[in-house]
Amino acid sequence: MAKEIERKFLIDPAKLGELNCGISIKQGYVPTQDKTAVRVRIMGDQAFLTLKGENRGAVRSEFEYEVPLADAEQMLAELCSGPKIDKVRHLITHDKHLWEVDIFAGDNLGLIVAEVELNDEHEAVQLPDWVTIEVTGDAKYYNSNLLNNPYNTWSDK
Repeated sequence: MAKEIERKFLIDPAKLGELNCGISIKQGYVPTQDKTAVRVRIMGDQAFLTLKGENRGAVRSEFEYEVPLADAEQMLAELCSGPKIDKVRHLITHDKHLWEVDIFAGDNLGLIVAEVELNDEHEAVQLPDWVTIEVTGDAKYYNSNLLNNPYNTWSDK
């Protein structure tokens, strides 16, 4: 079974330094009845359909499939209800791990999150000095939750 093992952190942008140009991401979610997430994502000129199971700490089932860009655009327009997530992803290698730094736009402007994927949930990872607070497992930081509870509405930023 396909598993995603990732840890998620907030960062101090003042310590981040200069970033590469990044890749634009737009994504939406197909409504489901349970804790399964069905995501449609356009990333640059590629598109993906992803099914994710319930989080168990840093681990969850994940199945991702590339789909034609035109299909993804139609899915976002017709099947993904409500607002969409807009962000730019920057890839940074630090101590043998690839970090994905997402800088959000729109209703989530001001939120910057870094994720690191691991091979094992107990794998040691050297944290960069720009990492501040770990938010792995904190549901309010899940992209699917940022649609209905966007960062600009939080009182405890």
